[in-house]
Amino acid sequence: MNINCLIIDDEPASQEIIQLFIRKIGFLSLTKTCNNAVEALNELKSNPTINLIFLDINMPKISGLSFYKSLQNPPLVIFTTAYPQYAVDGFNVNAVDYLLKPFSFDRFLQAVNKVTDKLEIPKKVTNSKETILIKADKKLHKIKISSIFYIEAFGDYVKIHLENKFLLTNNTFKKILSLLPEDTFFQVHKSFAISLKKVNTVEGNQIFIDTKKIPIGSKYKSNFLKKFKNE
Repeated sequence: MNINCLIIDDEPASQEIIQLFIRKIGFLSLTKTCNNAVEALNELKSNPTINLIFLDINMPKISGLSFYKSLQNPPLVIFTTAYPQYAVDGFNVNAVDYLLKPFSFDRFLQAVNKVTDKLEIPKKVTNSKETILIKADKKLHKIKISSIFYIEAFGDYVKIHLENKFLLTNNTFKKILSLLPEDTFFQVHKSFAISLKKVNTVEGNQIFIDTKKIPIGSKYKSNFLKKFKNE
């Protein structure tokens, strides 16, 4: 399992410590380090693969708590701060953990291990299902996972492409992808995830599923090709 994470902290010294600790843990992958909430929001919107954020509470303009509360379908969060009085507020928004600066690597690892527990449980459940429930067109649709060709981010919506039609739902791309088994569905672009079983051919930076051409993003290509060759 690989956990994509984001650091949001306005203190360079704190950034460096968290970056160092992340490098020591093989299954953590640092996507970006952000200095403020605005920068972080742009990154979260452009990268739906982020699973975890390390978020400083005491930041200028907008606090980490206020920022996290403003997010729709936020990633898991571990709060980091030098102020213990914020601990209760942090746990009130279902934070995975609360790290009081300065914290040791052992304490950091303890917090990260809690994240793996939370991420692995739903995957085991959803991977065992043959169908998912999707709300679209003011109806609740029961869809066979095997009938899904690919999913596509479409503005504030997601298109779930089936054989001769698609469903348009206002769930997030990240949410829909989390419902699908990771051994079958693979993200190949910031806006596309495909069923490996439905792929006809791969040519250059394009995947062909029936007559549809789906782009492969450069950051996803290497992992996709490994997965595709082993399918």
